[in-house]
Amino acid sequence: MTDIYAVLDQHQIPYVRVDHPPVYTCEEAERLVPPLPGAHTKNLFLRDSKGRQHFLVVVGWEKQVDLKALAAVLRVSKLGMASPERLRKYLDVEPGAVTVLGIVNDQQHAVEVIIDTPLWQAPALHCHPLVNTATLAIACEDLKRLFLACGTPYRVVNVPSRTEEH
Repeated sequence: MTDIYAVLDQHQIPYVRVDHPPVYTCEEAERLVPPLPGAHTKNLFLRDSKGRQHFLVVVGWEKQVDLKALAAVLRVSKLGMASPERLRKYLDVEPGAVTVLGIVNDQQHAVEVIIDTPLWQAPALHCHPLVNTATLAIACEDLKRLFLACGTPYRVVNVPSRTEEH
């Protein structure tokens, strides 16, 4: 497994770290992660219908993403959740530990990071350091530097929300 702290240090990316019990959902993180500066995030690892394109979508933890509308925004065929096998293959993380920092393992640059515009306005984002037993707060400008250093394609877009239907 990649030593994420060595990568962050190599690129002079500062962070604030807190350790906590394993968290698998945003609700658990809200309860178990000590306070940190920045925005709580939810990360979705998605693929297009043919499995040729992969996206790591980063939104605020409370947002319900409309996958059909997001597919239209990204100009791809239908989007769906990628399998745990694809998650391991491309980002080398386990379900429950999906994180924007997984891009350090994407040597083929096969995954495009999609960040929700309102989230990118936060001073920092919360990210798992490739495991779900710690959380880092990293400034958005520093994440941008990491994306560039790793050759990671990324876009900041308005990720459509799913509305509740009654």
